Amino acid sequence: MAINKNHEFEELDGVKCGIVEKNVSPERLDFLKKILTHNGFTVIAVPTPAPKAAPAPKPAEGEEATAPPPVPEAPNTFTVGVTDYTFNPINAIFGRLLKTPDGHVVTLAYWQQKEAVSHDEVPYYES
Repeated sequence: MAINKNHEFEELDGVKCGIVEKNVSPERLDFLKKILTHNGFTVIAVPTPAPKAAPAPKPAEGEEATAPPPVPEAPNTFTVGVTDYTFNPINAIFGRLLKTPDGHVVTLAYWQQKEAVSHDEVPYYES
């Protein structure tokens, strides 16, 4: 159980992991893997499970049963975690603990992929 929403952990592929993000697109997964492996973390990504279908309502007496609702299709998203289950992405970003492959500190805008280059010389509260 997580201490709070920003510090989640669970088992991914049988390994206890600190959760980085959930419902991540394949492009975002590549971006996160590149940053996290560069910083020495072992990344584990598993496909997001398909949503569960709602049970069919029971017909009232004298009514015919209707067809069950269609099963939703599994999204093409992933849950991303690192084997260091104490990892907290918020602390890592604002604590300036992560580096980009070109040697800059990972900023919030870079992490959110709003900027292609990390402008670590500008404090986050001024951007």
